[in-house]
Amino acid sequence: MRGDAGYPVRLRFAKQGKVRFVSHRDVARAFERALRIAGLPVAFTAGFAPRPKISFGLALGVGHESRAEYLDLELREPVEPTELPAVVTSGLPDGLAVTGAGSLAARAPALQASVTAVAYQLRLAGIPAAVVAGAATAVADAATLTVATTRKGRPVDVDVASSLRRVDVDAAGGLTVELSTRPRAARPGELVSALRTLAGVEPGEAEDRVLRTHQWIERDGARLEPLEADLAPSAPGGAGARALEACA
Repeated sequence: MRGDAGYPVRLRFAKQGKVRFVSHRDVARAFERALRIAGLPVAFTAGFAPRPKISFGLALGVGHESRAEYLDLELREPVEPTELPAVVTSGLPDGLAVTGAGSLAARAPALQASVTAVAYQLRLAGIPAAVVAGAATAVADAATLTVATTRKGRPVDVDVASSLRRVDVDAAGGLTVELSTRPRAARPGELVSALRTLAGVEPGEAEDRVLRTHQWIERDGARLEPLEADLAPSAPGGAGARALEACA
């Protein structure tokens, strides 16, 4: 995606409300449309069917919300990152909003290969707080906890316990969890399934809620939010750093 002559940019965006039921592909189309409306000089691939050079990070499950989604795009000309959140958001549907932007270094590693940990807030419908707390303790103490699921149309067993780094429960039964993306990430919906199994409560009519709150890139002992990683060399004290301050 990142050519030597291009100007790569990273955007952070939120996906909340009714738009949580929109697929990842439709979110990508919404951003392509918003970029066209904004008139930004987006770079395109070569070939018979050129596509805008946009690369999304970890996919978010349909029905889940997020305050911490990311995408990288390449521009043909430099644009002040602080201007991007407002101009791109103006062309997006309700519930999608760009909340930060920064200029990237050339050939920065891809988002999907860089993010090593993610955090979520979970709320399980119809389960008393004390029962949620007991299930969370059981998950945290389990050496292995296998959930049967489907990946790419194939049935697989996923060990939720191997991905779980942390789980906390508040007084109302809300959960804050942190999952590792490596070697094989458990999805939050799979963790919800495991928690419900341990609680002995099947899903009801009320909707379980999942909100992604953070993604992190961990390198050399440092833990960075993706807008803090791989900035262009001029970013400290320059355009990229000002964008982070303005859009955080």
